[in-house]
Amino acid sequence: MTSIRRLYVLLCGYEMLQKSSSTRDRGHRFILAEPICAYLLDTADGFVLIDTGLNLAVLRDPVACQRSYGAHVYPSTPIVLPEHEVLAQLGAIGLTPADIGHVILSHVHIDHTGELHHFRHARISVQRREHEWAFGPHGNIAVRNADFDHPGMNWQIVDGDWRVMPGLEGILTAGHTPGHQSFVVELPSGDVKLLTCDAGDLMENFDDEIAPGETAVIEAAIPSIRKIKQIAAERGAELMLLHDPNMVQRLRLAPDWYE
Repeated sequence: MTSIRRLYVLLCGYEMLQKSSSTRDRGHRFILAEPICAYLLDTADGFVLIDTGLNLAVLRDPVACQRSYGAHVYPSTPIVLPEHEVLAQLGAIGLTPADIGHVILSHVHIDHTGELHHFRHARISVQRREHEWAFGPHGNIAVRNADFDHPGMNWQIVDGDWRVMPGLEGILTAGHTPGHQSFVVELPSGDVKLLTCDAGDLMENFDDEIAPGETAVIEAAIPSIRKIKQIAAERGAELMLLHDPNMVQRLRLAPDWYE
């Protein structure tokens, strides 16, 4: 029996990206406004947050924004409206950061770790190879160590595919980053959602088996996309893409939910 009660999709703003950042060697001339999403799970073991969006304090400080989110990272400044703010969305559900006991990072890029500082009290789960990469000499402009390198963080280091709890599985889908992970969620209705995170930003990545343009381990990217497709076929799971600008318009967004 699943431990999952509800799945919330949090729309945390938009980032401007060259399409080729999402589809390797495709779409150099096009700029997409891609949604940034996070996921909240109401479970029998408490609330679990998957990813945290951009760092709003950095975004609102012109100097810090230019340093971390400037043209060397994004063609244009990300857009985060008040209704996109993670804490505001938690508040609309009746929650505060203190109610979140577990945060899982799909990976450590800046659009996923930004608001992690609000949840330093929580258990933070990440793949071992991602943690090692993040705290090593990665040199990646899309990783901002100040978002997650805090004293006393309660890291839970995991290796490979893992069972978080009944109804929630982490799936190692390396490629985009060395320890990127996606998630399989079994809902009380029996529906299964596969949260792809950044293994593929757009449905095109899965339909045509195109690697993300931003890929740290290129030889792992297509096998991870195929792994997701195989799991989806075997489990009858629906893919829920975190960055697809078309799909996000069809999703139920928090404070609505899936159950």
